[in-house]
Amino acid sequence: MSSGGIRLNARALRDWCQACLMRVGMRPDDALTVADNLVYADLRGTESHGVIRLGIYLERLRRRLVDPCATPRVVSQKGGTALIDGCNGMGQVVGVFAMDKAIELARAHGTSAVGVRRSNHYGVAAYYVERAISAGMIAFAYTNASPTMAPWGGTQPYLGTNPYAFGVPAGRYGHVLLDMATSVVSRGRIMVAKQQAHRIPEGWAISAEGRPTRDPDEALRGTVLPLGGHKGYGLALMIDLMAGVLTGAGFGRRVGNLYDLSGSPQDVGVYLQVVDVESFMPLEAFVRRVEEMITEIKAIPPAPGVEGILLPGEREMRIARERELQGIPVPLELLGELEAIGAQLGLTPPLTERAAMMDGP
Repeated sequence: MSSGGIRLNARALRDWCQACLMRVGMRPDDALTVADNLVYADLRGTESHGVIRLGIYLERLRRRLVDPCATPRVVSQKGGTALIDGCNGMGQVVGVFAMDKAIELARAHGTSAVGVRRSNHYGVAAYYVERAISAGMIAFAYTNASPTMAPWGGTQPYLGTNPYAFGVPAGRYGHVLLDMATSVVSRGRIMVAKQQAHRIPEGWAISAEGRPTRDPDEALRGTVLPLGGHKGYGLALMIDLMAGVLTGAGFGRRVGNLYDLSGSPQDVGVYLQVVDVESFMPLEAFVRRVEEMITEIKAIPPAPGVEGILLPGEREMRIARERELQGIPVPLELLGELEAIGAQLGLTPPLTERAAMMDGP
């Protein structure tokens, strides 16, 4: 948190975001889904996908670039597969609808694959995977995104950062949940750096001319770099083939930019896979084996300077527990944006729930 930030109560922030979304036409339940996804991201420390996105969501809804009352529908269903039309609704609403359908089909068929077309930016992918984990299932979630990453060796963006999430239930350890972009960092991290007037580390992005840059403005005009070089490029491509090409959604340069207000829909694609653990073994037996594996991993002596070995998603769980109790840290720059949003909509930000003004991290 930047100097002078404050902490906001998670529930109060969620309620306020819901109220904002309802002011631009969303139904209460749908608005709560979007608000919950945003606050979930901030609770986990994934600020790039948290309430920093509220302003652009509201603007797209206000301009009706996204249908605030869209109801996703099943276009086709065969066995454990289904194709869903998001009807240009909010990505979080479509994402929850699709994951619930994937869970339903996995219960019936042992495993499921659900594709989505005509959706929008759906926020943090872990949100949907954790929904399946809570149902005692294993889940994968892929989504494509607007082009911000050049193919390996290129200088012009073609692929999105195309995030991928994968999670399993882990008993007393909660879950193992990997949620990652296929770029070195998500573009949202660069946006946060720009908002806070910070330079970015070398190796995150290149300029439009293909030169390494630490300037977030140059990076946002250029292209983010794939994780692991050609390997991240390959993953991003395969995700777009599944989430974009296979589903009939936009792909490559056909995926609209969240921040482009020219009037074009995003047509984001999503591909979900869910596995019913009970199709392989009793859930209790699986969880016991997962716990055994994690216990063995954590028993490995850590390297010098390392306190202990963490699991994918463990750091985020710890941050969420702390922030549920102490509040979500909000930099003054973002607080100013929220106050401006509230002024436009006639809503006072939930500052009565805040902790004392704070300095430093």
